[in-house]
Amino acid sequence: EHSNARIERFMNLCADNNMHVTYPSTPAQLFHLLRRQCKLAYRRPLIVFTPKSLLRLPACSSSLKELSEGSFQAIIPCSIPSEQVKTLLLCSGKIFYELQAAIAAGERTDIGLMRIEQLYPLHQDSLKEALERYGNAKRVAWVQEEPKNMGPWPHLQYPLARALGRDPEYCGRRAAAAPAVGSHRRHREEQQQIIDSALNNKDA
Repeated sequence: EHSNARIERFMNLCADNNMHVTYPSTPAQLFHLLRRQCKLAYRRPLIVFTPKSLLRLPACSSSLKELSEGSFQAIIPCSIPSEQVKTLLLCSGKIFYELQAAIAAGERTDIGLMRIEQLYPLHQDSLKEALERYGNAKRVAWVQEEPKNMGPWPHLQYPLARALGRDPEYCGRRAAAAPAVGSHRRHREEQQQIIDSALNNKDA
């Protein structure tokens, strides 16, 4: 389906660590992910979501040092000091760049972005440790562009709540029967509503 990779369908198949489901957001992340896959001592299917828009997005780039050093990060924490974070937004994939641009445009220094790059298996201990760094955050929300009954949310809602000790807020489209609205104008309007909801705690 051209408008949606149906993340939720792949995650429905996940159990007993039978596959890796990932959504890398930078070239370096993709490189290290593929390198990790080749070096595994065992063979396990790897599902990689890579939207075409990131191929031509200037912000989606990596330095040679990032490519030559380091390793794949299942969770990428936000880059601002944890004590400044009043709102913590969790997301995966390309919506990170839209949120990042909106935060920069609004000169917001109280909003942190955390990327979950490996959707399955989701290591609960690592997730809890990452979230505990932002214990001062009054608001924690999951942001996605897919409808509420699609994408990672149906599968991450419970693990996130368990790691947080409370239910995270959801920012995204309402549940729908189809993955796309069928109108480019309406799609852009809904996308902007998601960003506004995430940054300003308004209903999407």
